[in-house]
Amino acid sequence: MPLICKAAASILLRMVAITEIPLVPVSARQVVVGEGIRLALEERGEHGRPGAVFAHGFGQTRHAWSGTSARVAASGWHTLSYDSRGHGDSDRLPSGDYRVEQLVDDMRQVAAAAAAPPVIIGASMGGLVGIAMAGSDAAYCSALVLVDVTPRWEPAGVARILSFMRAYPDGFADIDEVAEVVARYLPHRSTRKSPERLRGLLTRSADGRLRWHWDPRMLGPIAEDAEHHQADLFAAARRIRVPTLLITGAASDVVSEQTISEFLELVPHAKHVEVPRATHMVAGDENTAFSRHVLEFLETQRC
Repeated sequence: MPLICKAAASILLRMVAITEIPLVPVSARQVVVGEGIRLALEERGEHGRPGAVFAHGFGQTRHAWSGTSARVAASGWHTLSYDSRGHGDSDRLPSGDYRVEQLVDDMRQVAAAAAAPPVIIGASMGGLVGIAMAGSDAAYCSALVLVDVTPRWEPAGVARILSFMRAYPDGFADIDEVAEVVARYLPHRSTRKSPERLRGLLTRSADGRLRWHWDPRMLGPIAEDAEHHQADLFAAARRIRVPTLLITGAASDVVSEQTISEFLELVPHAKHVEVPRATHMVAGDENTAFSRHVLEFLETQRC
């Protein structure tokens, strides 16, 4: 069979199989980064294969990537998904003095755990960190996938997200209350998150109440102050030379036709695909379609 036919057949088989999430062994480890912070990391696939690093958005954890990272690993990649500092099972910074530069350096050190410069796949906050890193040091990045994020974003969409994140400082009485709150925030989802998945987003405080797993001290310097970093992000985007894919949700209120067009002017070699029905939470809303786009892009990086 000619090589081009073999490649086409390989892609077709992966597209057919992608409707189900494969069972891929997961190993857990930690990476110690700046300030002695320990980052929780999950690996799938064999070390030495082409690498893909998954970086989640603000308020998420590495588990946001479980379906896609399993599919990517089953396709022959070594995947690394990590909890950003101040999130999930990773350490919180004792001083509370979080800075974007720390997140960029953390991503470099996770990327260094791959056998060779990996593809960086970042959603929202993780994507912005990916832009900053790819635009400053391509030695740690062979390609870039950005998930519903551009250097300029729609203020109303970001304000909606921050409003939700600030809304429950006293936490929740039980998991049922959390489920109701999340369901109201994501009314387009046909099914609710299971209690098991919700527990991964929460931590029990000394007063017995459940609170989000992320450090609320990050809201100011990382989330609310993000606009102060836009000039640096624009400059970094202009310097990106690695293959780049932007995946956006058709129903997103965080990116728009204007911000997407602006990004494609900054990074003229970048490709763009839109996922129907998906909001800003593309991977969670339409994981099958999202994973297909990621795998198709990764195939082009392995040729």
